[in-house]
Amino acid sequence: MMPMGYGQLRDIQGLDPIPWWPPAIGWWLAALGVVLGVALLIWLWRVARRPSMSWRRDAQRQLRALRRRMRTEEPKTIAGELSELLRRIAIVRAGREQAAGLIGDSWLDWLVANDPTGFDWQSRGQLLLDLPYAPPGHYDEPERLQQLIDAALGWVAASDKKPADTETQTGRDETDV
Repeated sequence: MMPMGYGQLRDIQGLDPIPWWPPAIGWWLAALGVVLGVALLIWLWRVARRPSMSWRRDAQRQLRALRRRMRTEEPKTIAGELSELLRRIAIVRAGREQAAGLIGDSWLDWLVANDPTGFDWQSRGQLLLDLPYAPPGHYDEPERLQQLIDAALGWVAASDKKPADTETQTGRDETDV
């Protein structure tokens, strides 16, 4: 004897096919990962293509920071740091052999000869040679120091416009100042 209702059972006829749309959450996450990975690779490729620009950005950032610090710090300190930064920029642009050993008026002459903006470093830049070694409280013309910082910013910005700057001439690839 068969139990009640056993005769009413029927075999499974078939399942509905699994739809291809919309994809399951795993496929959405995989697609998002691929898109983010491609975006990251493109960004890294663009950043890696411009290593010669990084010293310029870094120098401009440091010069702007010097300009801001002029309000709060002693001009003697700012002039010393500006002189050091200009020397590092010169070494990156022209090479250590050309720029590292220059002192005094020969340093200012080199700046005049290598500044595409035409700033008169010889007469206005004398401050770079004197102020870092002056006694405290000796200097009372911050606008002259401001002019030197602005001229240095102009020098760095003008070097952006040169295609195949000195990196190709010296065989160097400096990435920071």
